[in-house]
Amino acid sequence: MTPEVPLWPLIGVAVIIAGFILRFNPMLVVIVTAIVTAFAAGFSPMAILAAIGTGFIKTRNLPLIILLPLAVIGLLERHGLRQHAQNWISRIKSATAGRLLIVYLAARELTAAMGLTSLGGHPQMVRPLLAPMAEGATETRYGKLPDRIRHKLRAYAAATDNVGLFFGEDIFVAFGAIVLMTTFLHEAGIDVEPLHVAMWGIPTAIAAFVIHAWRLRRLDQALARELGGAAEADAPLATAVPAKEGR
Repeated sequence: MTPEVPLWPLIGVAVIIAGFILRFNPMLVVIVTAIVTAFAAGFSPMAILAAIGTGFIKTRNLPLIILLPLAVIGLLERHGLRQHAQNWISRIKSATAGRLLIVYLAARELTAAMGLTSLGGHPQMVRPLLAPMAEGATETRYGKLPDRIRHKLRAYAAATDNVGLFFGEDIFVAFGAIVLMTTFLHEAGIDVEPLHVAMWGIPTAIAAFVIHAWRLRRLDQALARELGGAAEADAPLATAVPAKEGR
């Protein structure tokens, strides 16, 4: 007979779901969840404080690793990084937002599949470079963009980075999720090689690339319909019949 495992610590799952549904601060939700789970598991207040202190000591260099690149990126943006990116992409006449994002999607998936997940990301790549380049390519074709289109392009740029990273890293043999799955299966008596799990992620990554690339092509078509019509409506202003000369 196996001893009964108490299920009370799982109350933390309900707390974190409720916190996200109610849209509380994510950091506060995680902290409250950790404390509630620890109390449900029978931890004393001193044990909880000791665990928090140990975790802080082990990760005290993490804020420096995160904040230092953000400071560098902020300094580059202040000196015109976004403007230079827009000017550079505007020189490529065949560039469109969809084509640019498809190229980035392929590069993001391939680099993530090799374990190079830090080469992209929202703060270091999407905001300062990718989104401004998508906006610049669209402005070159259709002129000044309304805010609604700018926000749409930024959302597609962020989604492209997410898709490329999420499905690309599943192919990397040392990815944490693959290690977790193989360890769990091994404890259950099923031996699976991490390489085999990673290989089965390739069809999913290819399907994700094809589907999202198709969505990006549709983005180009939608921009052509919406902004192309507006550009044609403005064209007669430049070719209008000159006013009659005064007598």
